[in-house]
Amino acid sequence: MLEEIKHVQATADLLHSEQEVEAAIDKMAQEINHALAERNPLLLCVLNGGIPTFGKLLTRLTIPLTIDSINASRYQNQTTGGSIDWLVKPETPLKGRTVLIVDDILDEGITLQAICDYCLEQGATAVYTAVLVDKILDHPKPITADFIGLSVENRYLFGYGMDYKGYLRNAPGIYACKD
Repeated sequence: MLEEIKHVQATADLLHSEQEVEAAIDKMAQEINHALAERNPLLLCVLNGGIPTFGKLLTRLTIPLTIDSINASRYQNQTTGGSIDWLVKPETPLKGRTVLIVDDILDEGITLQAICDYCLEQGATAVYTAVLVDKILDHPKPITADFIGLSVENRYLFGYGMDYKGYLRNAPGIYACKD
């Protein structure tokens, strides 16, 4: 497995450098600070992919907020998605709260839509979404993110939380695997 990971990393195309990603996170933070300033949001980190974006975004937000996490996965360290597996639900009550879901990527949108639906079912008064990457697809998605860092082509991506078979989430940029 490690040889495969090393090969994928060595042959990947850099789509966005660390500096470009950090600038996109700065922009997202400014937009969130403005839009949710008076909302006292609960930020939900989508595990595990959302961790880098969540952490970097959190230190740039200047508004009152609280944090929790959620883990609903379709991939389970694979390269294709299956059914949604609910691994972690927030401990913070969502009733009456404005929720901001923070994730690494909006791909097909199935998982993010399910998380939004869950939050509304739990009584959230408003649900917003922030994704570092919005993947450009040739068909409509069930959801559109409210705050988007970067839009990228439809390729298999890794870095900044996005993984290849559970690896390479820590890559300092956004990379696309060779086809």
